[in-house]
Amino acid sequence: MPEATKIQEGVFAGGEFVQADAENVITVENPFDRSVVGQAPDASPADVDRAVGAAREAFDHGPWSTMSPADRADWIDRLADEVEARGAGTADLVTDEIGQPISIARAMNGIRPVQHLRYYAKVTRELFVEQERANVDRDGSTLHLRRPLGVAALIVPWNHPQSSTTLKLGPALAAGCTVVIKPAAESPLDIFNLAEASRAIGLPPGVINIVTGGRETGQALVAHPGVDKVAFTGSTAAGRHIASVAGQRLIPATLELGGKSAGILLEDADLDTVLASLRYASFGNTGQNCVALSRILAPAHRYEEVVDALVALARDLRVGDPRDQATEVGPLVSARALARVTAMVDRARAEGATVLAGDTPTPADGYFFAPRVITDAAPGTEIAQQEIFGPAITVHPYADVDDAVRIANATDYGLGGAVFGADEERALAVARRVRTGTIGLNGYRPDLGSPFGGVKTSGLGREFGPDAVENYRESTSIFH
Repeated sequence: MPEATKIQEGVFAGGEFVQADAENVITVENPFDRSVVGQAPDASPADVDRAVGAAREAFDHGPWSTMSPADRADWIDRLADEVEARGAGTADLVTDEIGQPISIARAMNGIRPVQHLRYYAKVTRELFVEQERANVDRDGSTLHLRRPLGVAALIVPWNHPQSSTTLKLGPALAAGCTVVIKPAAESPLDIFNLAEASRAIGLPPGVINIVTGGRETGQALVAHPGVDKVAFTGSTAAGRHIASVAGQRLIPATLELGGKSAGILLEDADLDTVLASLRYASFGNTGQNCVALSRILAPAHRYEEVVDALVALARDLRVGDPRDQATEVGPLVSARALARVTAMVDRARAEGATVLAGDTPTPADGYFFAPRVITDAAPGTEIAQQEIFGPAITVHPYADVDDAVRIANATDYGLGGAVFGADEERALAVARRVRTGTIGLNGYRPDLGSPFGGVKTSGLGREFGPDAVENYRESTSIFH
């Protein structure tokens, strides 16, 4: 548990910690033992205005937007060094804030953010800012400029707070944008380690700014006239609202939203390979991943074999104290999350589904939900259509490959997925037919160098890779 309560009284604006105007605070509860981890401001519109104003001043009059890509890359590398130095402490804080197993927190919120920043420093050095293009309609050429959009609002989720931040921050800084970061209300404390890192390297004031708060803070940020770009990761419902506000303002928005990803087991799938993958791809981070493979599709004649194996897997997962390196499944993030997941599974049972496993002993005080495997749920029911965001999966039999593809595509979401099979060419042919933004063969392992994002209600735009920088740049053509 935390050694001391962490109190954050201000917002970070213009390179300084500034006393917040907010009347209310967010109290962060450790979901494992329900102790108080700390507090942060529930930022007011005035706080948002201060942070956006600092970012605006830095963009319009500071050196960042006009700096050479090579110089910006050097700054990003220095920031990566400072983030790395704070990595262990940041991971510990994330575990206390959201109950994330420490092995995951160290990887995803201690190490991965450093990798993101160093990758985008490399990408920055390879950016073109001006490019001559031969004219098509007449002799001569056109000078094509790629320039930073301006102030970017980065609204990040709680389930991987640091790595979700750097996936946006890296390309935004590479492009030459200044940013205002708003973390989720569930994890408002760890982000200030990034502020400390930026101060330690002397990053130009106003390049990185931070406000904490809930929904109203986010709404004030998205609607602020000084914001030129929004990047958001979170629920589809919130994404719809942000898209509507951005649309009214005619500013671009990148949205990474919900998922209901399918893992398709072909007839020749190796079950050991499947189980090794689903251990994390379905149940990792306590099932609180937007890309979780939460629907498992198995050939009808292997259905019982697959269900038995998944139940054994669910019971084998180590549930317990998230500070224990051996723990695989920790508590859900909050009492509200536990109530939502429990009610969803209870409704599925009432509709005729069978709920298996769930009998793993769990600590008494935390918001624990033992891993479950759900069978006999029709593909069109709530449990098979909506994000569970907890350690529970549904398993569905299919008659043939066409039926499997039909079930996989019969959802409003399209973020992740996987196809398992010994014949990789056949598995690839099936993967091509699944309507999703990303999909894996014999596992689900996204790569930072390739685009990541969703189709349908799973979002708009793509992150990852060098292309993500273009989310934060605009184009100007100078005709000769």
